Amino acid sequence: MTRRLPPLNALRAFEASGRHLSFAKAAEELGVTPPAISHQVRQLEDILGVPLFRRMTRQVALTDAGRAALEPMCEGFDRLAEAVALVRDRDDTGVLTLSVAPSFAALWLVPRVEQFSAAHPEIDLRISANLTLSNFTDDGVDVAIRYGRGNYPGLSVVQLSQESIAPMCSPDLLEGLHPLNGPEDLAHHTLLHDDSTVPLGPSPYWRMWLRLAGRADIDASRGPRFSFADHALQAAVQGQGVVLGRLSLAGDELAAGRLVRPFGDALPTEFGYYLVHPDTKPLPPKVAAFREWVLTEIGLIMADQDSG
Repeated sequence: MTRRLPPLNALRAFEASGRHLSFAKAAEELGVTPPAISHQVRQLEDILGVPLFRRMTRQVALTDAGRAALEPMCEGFDRLAEAVALVRDRDDTGVLTLSVAPSFAALWLVPRVEQFSAAHPEIDLRISANLTLSNFTDDGVDVAIRYGRGNYPGLSVVQLSQESIAPMCSPDLLEGLHPLNGPEDLAHHTLLHDDSTVPLGPSPYWRMWLRLAGRADIDASRGPRFSFADHALQAAVQGQGVVLGRLSLAGDELAAGRLVRPFGDALPTEFGYYLVHPDTKPLPPKVAAFREWVLTEIGLIMADQDSG
């Protein structure tokens, strides 16, 4: 059914003026000037063909027609506000779009998505795995997990992990003709290079690690290079060489024994993973739910690593 209604602004002006019995207070509520309210009300009266207010020197009063219209008009705007709230609530508990780097998605997030869905069946998680930084305004992203130094002005930032790196390889490389017993044995093995952090600036790499280990004589330039960290780790799992891997990404592979750390302490870096989202208050329930879940998961993993 087609609804023939006067302009919404005119209806809002009448409803607010009728509740307050004041054009000035209605103007303050709606963020316009009193003359604008008066004009909108006059326009509505012209459309309806009846006066809605009696205008006096310092106040206004409702006419019989105005009194008859005010209560259902207020109820109508209350219903409209409820409808808007329902849409907002549905958005808060419906789709959550997460922007995350592909390697973190593949190695950490995807194996745990089922746990989040079980804990929050009302939220449909959408994972956007790419290296583009979200602006949270026109890209539809609700929350992001970023790898860097944590400098993200204007956003709420929570550190999830401080990155450390260490040599990692398949347990098969601990045996054979040249078993990996110490850094000097790297001279007999292929070095795998994770170049995924290169765009972020200087970071620890094989040449630096070998120098700190006292083995600057080993050629650190040789070996294949990978632009994604998960590719480098997968090559190591398959026994193709030794990778200088990130502990935050390799945790599951190390726990399962598909990768081992043959020697050396982990080397801390300036980088880490950060949970990032707009600094809104109150926090949308779906964002708050994901934030609580991911912090809990990270805490459990760190506790397991500490106990191990």
